This record gives sequence, C-alpha cells and structure tokens, in this order.
Amino acid sequence: MKKLFILLLTITTLSSCKNDAKTETVDNNDLTLIQGDFVYYADAAVIQTRQDVYGVIIDEKMLELDKQVKPFKVEITDMIPVEIKGKLIPKPEGEEGWPFRVEIVEIIKVSKPDPNKNDVVKLGGEE
Repeated sequence: MKKLFILLLTITTLSSCKNDAKTETVDNNDLTLIQGDFVYYADAAVIQTRQDVYGVIIDEKMLELDKQVKPFKVEITDMIPVEIKGKLIPKPEGEEGWPFRVEIVEIIKVSKPDPNKNDVVKLGGEE
C-alpha cells in the first residue's frame, strides 16, 4: 500500500493539471464544489485540482463515480475530469496522505479528457 501511495503521489506530482480547477464552498452544509482530475487505482482514490490533491473516501458514492469514469479511461491509471460536491475532512494526525480527504456527496459532472493533453508519465520502458 505504501508503494501504491508513493506511485500515486509521483504521478500526481509529475503530471501538470492544466484544467481550470477550482474549489469553493457552495452552501451552508459545509459542502465544497471540487473540479479536478479523478483516479481510482488499487484501493486508493484521488482528486487533483490545480491547487490541491484530495484523498477520496472509498464508499458507495466513490464507487459510483468510478463506474462513470471507466468509459473514458484508456489506461487504468488515467485521470478523468470530474466535478463533485463533497465534505472536506481533515486527515487524522500522524497518518500519511494529503491534508484533506473528501467524502463525495453529489456527482455533478464527468467529462471526457482532452485528447490533446499529453501529461502522462509512464514508468519503466518497453524493450
């Protein structure tokens, strides 16, 4: 799991998100609108915006989002543009990961990735 975390961190760090991503509070229920790129791979889920990276709580809503993004994926590690409303939850003290997790409350939109966007990082080489 630690190697997976490092792999996801490396992928998100090396890829530059060129979307107009934003995070803003949208109502009194402490829900936050998040637009960014989503990936779920090997029991780890992440949404990366232009400014932040959020761990996503794996629950039924996250699995529903994963089903919606699958038709747009070419590789299992592809990040797909999404827009969601969720609750930001601070990471427990002493635990690895990003400062906040998001619990998805509502899936607003899933978009097809820009085919001209070439920010994929491939590890290893083909012989």
